[in-house]
Amino acid sequence: MLFRKNVAKFCAYCVHAGKTAGDQMICSKCGFVSSDHNCFRFRYDPLKRTPSRLNAKDFSKFDDADFSL
Repeated sequence: MLFRKNVAKFCAYCVHAGKTAGDQMICSKCGFVSSDHNCFRFRYDPLKRTPSRLNAKDFSKFDDADFSL
């Protein structure tokens, strides 16, 4: 969920951090840190979070009669 209250407090999701090369983030408060770093200045930015993809539905158990009127 994108807007849940109990989000993990990582720099990858923080307003103050920006992505650099690899696993590194640059924080306006702490400098260069890893993406799983956390600090007390954390502020959640929902636009930095990428939601997980939904699994494709399995329709193989249905036959043509299930989809006809």
